[in-house]
Amino acid sequence: MIVADKKPIEEIIESVKEFKKILILGCNECVTVCEAGGKKEVGILASALRMFFLNQGKDVKIDEQTLERQCDHEYLEEIRDVVDQYEAILSLACGVGVQFTAEKYHSTPILPGVNTCFLGATEQRGLWTERCQACGSCILAFTGGICPVSRCAKRLLNGPCGGSSKGKCEISKDVDCAWQLIIDRLKALGKLDEYEKVQPIKNWSTDRAGGPRRVVREDVAL
Repeated sequence: MIVADKKPIEEIIESVKEFKKILILGCNECVTVCEAGGKKEVGILASALRMFFLNQGKDVKIDEQTLERQCDHEYLEEIRDVVDQYEAILSLACGVGVQFTAEKYHSTPILPGVNTCFLGATEQRGLWTERCQACGSCILAFTGGICPVSRCAKRLLNGPCGGSSKGKCEISKDVDCAWQLIIDRLKALGKLDEYEKVQPIKNWSTDRAGGPRRVVREDVAL
């Protein structure tokens, strides 16, 4: 899932302080799971902003709404009849949702309320860790299901490097060496021979190096 984190309230206040009619727009998908932008977070942020403006003696209207998704035309249509009532929309969706909402309602400022961090997993309540950088050319079949692109600090396709020690990365003793994890996993699978195969130079054109990407599925297109 896409993992996001709340922006500091001071930064949010700075971005909305000139507006008098604001819609805080949440998303029921990834940002709800990582507790950054769902209905609960929309309510908490709305209360904080109302209190701030009240203390400032400002009369600011702050409404709340949460869509199923902000990266889908169908769900964004739900606010079409009300969007003109607001001077700005504070979106708690990921960066994709913020941009897609802005593209659809281009005459209304769409402001981000969270920082989009990475594609990750929930390890435990309150802890999300990176697992994928969406490079567009997956090699997990050769690395025991552990991604060196996202989990190795140097993004090495053939490792480990000379800086790892006792299964830890040289950048921090708290960070596991991705290649040690890969080796251990391949051993457990009885496929350590895969480690002996040198991975070729990666085609980074499928990553961001090739510019904005798109996926076209003619079999499902209308």
